[in-house]
Amino acid sequence: MIRSWLILVLVALVPVSMAQAQSRDVYTISGIPVDETAETVIDAQLAAFSSAKLIGARQMIERITLTQDRAAAPQLMIDQATADLLAAAVDVEEETRGAGRYRGRLAVVFNPVNVRAFLEQNGVAYTDQQAATAVVIPVSSLAYEFDWNSAWPDRSSGQLAPTVTSRSFGYTSDVDWPVLASEAQLYGASRAVIAQLLGVPGSHRVELTVVTASGRQSLGRTPVVTTMNEAVSAAGDLLDEVWKRASVVRETGRTEVQATVLYTSMAEWNTLRGALAQSPLISEFTTKAVARDGAVVSFIFAGDGTRLISDLRDRGVSITAEPIGYVLTSAITAAARVQQ
Repeated sequence: MIRSWLILVLVALVPVSMAQAQSRDVYTISGIPVDETAETVIDAQLAAFSSAKLIGARQMIERITLTQDRAAAPQLMIDQATADLLAAAVDVEEETRGAGRYRGRLAVVFNPVNVRAFLEQNGVAYTDQQAATAVVIPVSSLAYEFDWNSAWPDRSSGQLAPTVTSRSFGYTSDVDWPVLASEAQLYGASRAVIAQLLGVPGSHRVELTVVTASGRQSLGRTPVVTTMNEAVSAAGDLLDEVWKRASVVRETGRTEVQATVLYTSMAEWNTLRGALAQSPLISEFTTKAVARDGAVVSFIFAGDGTRLISDLRDRGVSITAEPIGYVLTSAITAAARVQQ
C-alpha cells in the first residue's frame, strides 16, 4: 500500500517538475554579449549586468508575443527600470575582466510573474506555454545531408516550440508517421518536423512540415539565409512563430467541457493528462474519476474547438465526439490500432 501511494505521488509530481523546468527554459535569455568599460572593473561589471538585463528583457518580450500585438501597444516601453523589475537573476556564461573593462556572455533569468503582469497591464496577448516537443528530421540532398544534420543542436534551448534532433540518415521529405513513429518515441517526442534544406551554399531556405499520427501539415518556408547555422536559427524562429500564432489567446469566450479519457496503461494516462494540463488553450483542468482503463476529466478551453483539436493533435491526443460525449485517446495508440 505504501509503495503504491508513493508511485501515485511521484506520477502526480512529474508534470509539475517538467513544467518548472520548461518555465525556466522559456524565461531565460542566454548568450547576451557584453563589453563595458568604467573606472573600476566592478563598475564595468555592474554596467554589463544592467545592459544584459535591458537587452534580455526586450528579447524576452519578443519571444512570447507577436509583432502585431506589440505594434498595437505603443505604450509598451522597456527601459532600464522595467528590465530590472522583470529580471530575477544574471548568470555568467563566460567573462574576461581587467583594467576597468568587463567582457563576456551573460544569461538573464526573468521572473514569470512579473513578465506576465507587465504584459497584461499593457494589454498585450502572449503565450509562455511550450509546444509539444518535436523530433527534427533534417532532410537534404545527399551532398549536404551530413553537414545539414550536424548544424542542428542535440536539443533546442529557449524555444517555445522545443525540438530534439534525430541523428538518423536516409529520410526523404515525404516520409510519413508510420515510418517516423519509432524515431519520435526514441526521442520522447509526440510529433516530428521535417526540416528540408533548399537552395545552394550561400542561399539557403528551410521548408518545414509537421508529421503526427493524425497526418501532415505544412508550416511554410523560412527567409533566405547564407549559412546552415543561420538556416537552423531561421527554422527555429518559424516554429516559434507558428506556435505563437496558434496558441496566443485573444478570444474572451470560454467553453467548459467534461470528457472521457481512454487509455491502455497508467503510463499512457499520465502522458494524456500531462498533454491536457500543458495546453495553453486549457485551464482549470480537473480529474473527476480514474479507473484502470479510463478517466473522467473536466476543463475549460479558450477560443474555438478547431485550435484545441490542432493543439491536442500535436501533443499526441485525439479528441472525438461520441454518444457518451467527448472522448480523448492517444493518437499514437489509435494509429497503431488502424495499422493492425
